[in-house]
Amino acid sequence: MARSDFSFPKTKRLTLPAEFARVKGQGTSERGRYLVLGALKLKDEKSFRAGFVTPKHIGGAVVRNRVRRRLRDIVRTAQPQLRPGVWLVVVARPHAATATHQQLKDEWLRLAERASILAP
Repeated sequence: MARSDFSFPKTKRLTLPAEFARVKGQGTSERGRYLVLGALKLKDEKSFRAGFVTPKHIGGAVVRNRVRRRLRDIVRTAQPQLRPGVWLVVVARPHAATATHQQLKDEWLRLAERASILAP
């Protein structure tokens, strides 16, 4: 797989508050110990888009940024497995601050499978 297949440009990210609200209002959510995964399946969308939320109660800026970078990397490397036309919102929970990268990845894959957003 080419390196560009794993890029994660801003065009693949949810950035507007209205987009996050749409996933929350119209989508489904799966909850785990470290993450909450919101997913909205759209017919007119060609690829997936993802947004990340790291609330302040997780920790200071350094901790939140570390968690956000890990989550972005997990979604970025899982791109080939995702169904097209899905908007995702990944919300970190307080235990995510102390979780390892592998624990976050395992939970994300489990929640993604439960949400039926992985390609067959």
